[in-house]
Amino acid sequence: MDDLMKTMRISAAGMRVQGSRLQVISENLANANSLPQDPGKNPYRRKVITFKNELDRSIGLKTVRVAKVQPDKSDFGKQHNPSHPAADADGYVLTPNVNSLIEMTDMREAQRSYEANLNVIKASKAMLSSTIDLLR
Repeated sequence: MDDLMKTMRISAAGMRVQGSRLQVISENLANANSLPQDPGKNPYRRKVITFKNELDRSIGLKTVRVAKVQPDKSDFGKQHNPSHPAADADGYVLTPNVNSLIEMTDMREAQRSYEANLNVIKASKAMLSSTIDLLR
């Protein structure tokens, strides 16, 4: 039974990091069209999340954790809009480095990972319940 509990804790850690990943993705999507309001200012910069394995001393195993959320250093886009208040001398405005297609793909992957971990917890719970029923 101890192994089943460890399995559930590992899967729960996986669900937590995928939930954090979904939060970062949703922030990116919400700001995909956020332009600067003043000349010389930058638009929203996409964020990326990284993970790490960390020892969970309570179960004696490594589980996944969020390592950090950091800005994506890729270049901003440019949009020709001379009437925008943040336009440069050539009439271009910097646009966020968020690609909605990539964000939606990442979101789908995070959702599938979350669901896979949830299914492991459900299966472990069912096995644990069956074991308890056998012992009655």
